[in-house]
Amino acid sequence: MSPSLPQNHVAYGITLLRVSLGVMWIAHALLKLLVFTLPGTAQFFASIGYPGVLAYPVFAVELLGGLALVLGVYARQAALALVPVMAVAASVHFGNGWVHTSPNGGWEYPVFLIVASVALWLLGDGALTLRQSERLAPAF
Repeated sequence: MSPSLPQNHVAYGITLLRVSLGVMWIAHALLKLLVFTLPGTAQFFASIGYPGVLAYPVFAVELLGGLALVLGVYARQAALALVPVMAVAASVHFGNGWVHTSPNGGWEYPVFLIVASVALWLLGDGALTLRQSERLAPAF
């Protein structure tokens, strides 16, 4: 039987998850801005049946949510709020296969971001946060 980790190790492990997840969300948002452009992303959204104008709030939610995770500002709630955005993204890619490098992108990357976001919501904010909150936190 192995001894349990001291609580500060757990908190810093959660912080590592939170910050790296936040960086990934920011990168995902910036891809829309810097590579595809926001008008190009809007055009893609329209091509798959979503209102193109949704590209702009999706970009903002991903960027602001990622920043909240990196800074530790209500990180649990930010992680939970990002899940539906990425669930829609995953649904768009389900028909393309598993690997995200498949033509038109697969579903493994969006699903991983969903799972990591839910894990962070379950685990907590970690250490080195600006604002913690227990609202919308699991109570088990």
